[in-house]
Amino acid sequence: MLTKIISVAFLLLMSNCLQSQHNTSTVVLNETINKEVKVNRTEVIAYAKNFLDTTYRYAGNDPEKGFDCSGFVYFVFQHFNVDLPRGSGEYLFLGTPLKPEEFKVGDVLVFYGYLDNANIGHVGIISEADGMNSKFIHATSGKTYSVTTSDLSSEMYTRRFYKCIDVLN
Repeated sequence: MLTKIISVAFLLLMSNCLQSQHNTSTVVLNETINKEVKVNRTEVIAYAKNFLDTTYRYAGNDPEKGFDCSGFVYFVFQHFNVDLPRGSGEYLFLGTPLKPEEFKVGDVLVFYGYLDNANIGHVGIISEADGMNSKFIHATSGKTYSVTTSDLSSEMYTRRFYKCIDVLN
């Protein structure tokens, strides 16, 4: 019996290690080893939309106090057991950039800073996929100063666009 428990624990540990190394969204449920579930992209966006109009707060990752951009993305994906970086700058080398025709709902958009085209400064989640005409949900310190939906095709975001990555495959 002890050998079986140790074997199950080892398999769970290895599964978690492999997931974090490959940034996959497959999660092991409870004590069952062979039951896995993929994160539904539409559910990610539905969950994210629950926080529309939540106030912007620098370094925030709590819906009661407010979100900054990376805190919002981090919070949404944590709900689905997908580990992502807490800071936007950490997205610089994360993932493989997608071509616009490959963009999907639930992918993460990565942008340069507002005044700084050398450093990553903003992230959001695609809510409607249509290449460079996609819409995305994000926490912005701009005019709305809250979680909102914006057009990637707007001049503000097109000029700052760095890449789009799939964090759910």
